[in-house]
Amino acid sequence: MEKTKAIVIADAGPIIHLDELNSLSLLTGFDKIIIPETVWHEVQHHRPQALHHAADLAFVRLSALDFSPQVDALTPIYTLHAGEQEALHLCVEFKNSLLITDDTAARLAAKSLGVAAHGTLGILVRTIREQTRSKSEVLELLRAIPTQTTLHIRASLLAEVICKVEKNT
Repeated sequence: MEKTKAIVIADAGPIIHLDELNSLSLLTGFDKIIIPETVWHEVQHHRPQALHHAADLAFVRLSALDFSPQVDALTPIYTLHAGEQEALHLCVEFKNSLLITDDTAARLAAKSLGVAAHGTLGILVRTIREQTRSKSEVLELLRAIPTQTTLHIRASLLAEVICKVEKNT
């Protein structure tokens, strides 16, 4: 399988939640996964073992060098935390990057900036399309989310995603 030619900017949530599912390897399809310095410290605090895979997963620890006035303007509107802010600054710096975040406000801010954003669920479903995981494997992971992860998700949304995976893929 050919690797996806994408630079990913990661917020803490998907790294933590995929590690809780023992599925960080799902990120190997990306060429580079940039983890903002602030996010790195957050993951280190909440789920340090996730960073033990850094060398295997093309994790690049990086601080934003350019600060976008657009991100600064969106910060109070969406109540963005420091990690989300730095991730969005990096998304602006690295054109055509993909933001991975489970934070709704960060995803809305990304949309305002014209930045593509996906969360843990999107990463899981993507593996079916890319044929790196079977539908049954992904369904098992999706069903494990409420008991094996700290991902806060509406039960109805998770049920909707599971239903779509069962029917469409």
